[in-house]
Amino acid sequence: MLTLLLPPWLWAVFTVIAAGAQTARNIMQRDLVASVGTQGATYVRFLFGLPFALLFLGAQLLVIDAPLPIPGLHALGWAAVGALMQTMATALMLLSMQDRSFVVTIAFTKTEPVIIAILSIVILREVPTLTTALAIIVATVGVLLMSLPARSAGAERPGLKAALIGLASGACFGFSATGYRVSMVGLESSSFILTATVTMVTGLVFQCVAILAWLSLRDRALLHAIARSWRPSLLAGFMGALATQFWFLAFAITNPIRVRTLALVEVPFAQVVSRRIFKQRMSNAEIAGMALIVAGVVLLLNG
Repeated sequence: MLTLLLPPWLWAVFTVIAAGAQTARNIMQRDLVASVGTQGATYVRFLFGLPFALLFLGAQLLVIDAPLPIPGLHALGWAAVGALMQTMATALMLLSMQDRSFVVTIAFTKTEPVIIAILSIVILREVPTLTTALAIIVATVGVLLMSLPARSAGAERPGLKAALIGLASGACFGFSATGYRVSMVGLESSSFILTATVTMVTGLVFQCVAILAWLSLRDRALLHAIARSWRPSLLAGFMGALATQFWFLAFAITNPIRVRTLALVEVPFAQVVSRRIFKQRMSNAEIAGMALIVAGVVLLLNG
């Protein structure tokens, strides 16, 4: 993968934009659970995101003076791994949201930088710097504080269940980010933008083909329900494609460890949403956890 000299802060801008778009998409998916269920809400972001991803790619080909990169078997294989893990992660995240608040569920999933750090060392041979490792530790401790179950009577058991599901979601997101990064590294192109978008489209094609085949054979009623909910699903698909576009732009120019650690800013974004839309309040432990997350992000950006 070839890239031009880019501003060193560009990946951070892409990451913050992606986190904001993903927060909006998560809200839309959460609202869709009532009408199409957890599975249907999971599938919507992929089925309705692919057309927008193709539009993004078409627009880029019109303005970027570079040939369309064609993935080889190595890039296709890792893109398939990323696509599968992303689908599983999204389903687990939505399942966790049924037991705990929106903001706490997002916190559960943000344990992924630890998984990515391990996978990057093993697969990509990319070892994080001491500052990055410290930022991951500080922010992850914050995530764990936010993941503490509520103390009210009867809340402990569902809190533990949501924590385990959310942590599994974070692990799957970690595997997904690493798979996509490996796929991009093996994709030869003079444009990091085309590298990111071709990888995004490849992953979405895998996901949509698998989802449509499964639903056509096993659950046509759900497929019809998704089709009937096309209006809210269309917006969720657009926000999903927009978020993925910027995640992948960041992955194309830097290690996913840095991207996913900075992505913890999504937790404060989610808190703002919870307070304003869902009228959900945070405990003292959750507030302390958020402060550590912010401290970890500041440490990462100044390292």
